[in-house]
Amino acid sequence: MTNQATGALAGLKVIDLSRVLGGPFAGQVLGDHGADVIKVEPPAGDETRGWGPPFNDKGTAGYFEGLNRNKRAIALDLSREEGRAVLLRMLEGADVLLENFKVGTLEKWGLGYDEVLSQRFPRLIHARVSGFGADGPMGAMPGYDAILQAMGGIMSVNGTEETGPTRVGLPVVDMVTGLNTVIGVMMALTHRAATGKGQFVEAALFDSAVSLLHPHAPNVFLSGKEPRLTGNDHPNISPYSSYATATRPVFLAVGNNRQFARLCAEIGAPDISDDPRFATNADRVINRAALREVLEAAMADLDGAALGEQLIAAGVPAGPILTVNETLAHPHTLHRQMVVEMGGYRGLGAPVKPAGTPASFRRPPPEFAQHTAQVLAEFGFDADEIATLQAEGIAPGERA
Repeated sequence: MTNQATGALAGLKVIDLSRVLGGPFAGQVLGDHGADVIKVEPPAGDETRGWGPPFNDKGTAGYFEGLNRNKRAIALDLSREEGRAVLLRMLEGADVLLENFKVGTLEKWGLGYDEVLSQRFPRLIHARVSGFGADGPMGAMPGYDAILQAMGGIMSVNGTEETGPTRVGLPVVDMVTGLNTVIGVMMALTHRAATGKGQFVEAALFDSAVSLLHPHAPNVFLSGKEPRLTGNDHPNISPYSSYATATRPVFLAVGNNRQFARLCAEIGAPDISDDPRFATNADRVINRAALREVLEAAMADLDGAALGEQLIAAGVPAGPILTVNETLAHPHTLHRQMVVEMGGYRGLGAPVKPAGTPASFRRPPPEFAQHTAQVLAEFGFDADEIATLQAEGIAPGERA
């Protein structure tokens, strides 16, 4: 582990006021690629520190650890004028302010972008993660991943007729919103390089949820028909689903006739591809139930794990359905450096890999207010000022 920042964003200073998921995930991505990210928590701390078990040996939940590496941490009570004064002093040397307060909170504190921040810090990029955006019929309302999965149409196409609409088993809307935030920050940095001016960037969970509705939205635009719950089946392609074998299920994602013929040959049933019911993808979609029956009969004595590897090696898009533990231990996961270890910390690696400016993993997730004195000193606070801020609870050293 090294604290030396490398990567495409080395030299970028980010003040991260966000909590929970979307904002912290964005901050971690920026930090992985070299940015100096200073996480500013309220006196009670980011609530995800307590979202366990499991907890590490310092009592911090794994949930928090998954979103906050490559950051230094301080605490500030921004509900107090003295805390806001500290923040303003920090923003004098910052490039990006990242936050996900309820819309209107910063304005209430006299820190609105249009009225204050853009005037005082014209180069600052203010990135906000919000639930529904600031305006419109639901503007300024709080948003949560599962609610946006529900309201964004995602749950309506996830599940089966038996289960009914089902939440995706990971916080996909929050995480995609975090990635969209990073994209917005990168765009704003490019614009600033050309003009010298910062700007306000907003990524709303609602917008991100709606943006994920492919191919269902295009299908609706063309046909007007409401998508059905199809479980693992693809609405436009077959065979494209999970299929039973003698052991674990295997997922097939066969998109053309050549792949389909090769699949049938590999499972020892080449005659299936000659059946007129399955001659084209459109035929296979119409007759997907019959296709499932003959495919699963042909695979009934085959091992799913071995079959998945055999098929993909033969050019058929397929793979066994692995558990999380199996995925994390997979040789390719390790080869791609998608598991990071720093001392006792283990986390997921960086999925984007610029060849000349790779991500680096310099700091494990911080303890609460771990770097308060160091960070404040860097922004010009002397020892007496820091001691006063800590003693008066403006920059507390322990969680309230």
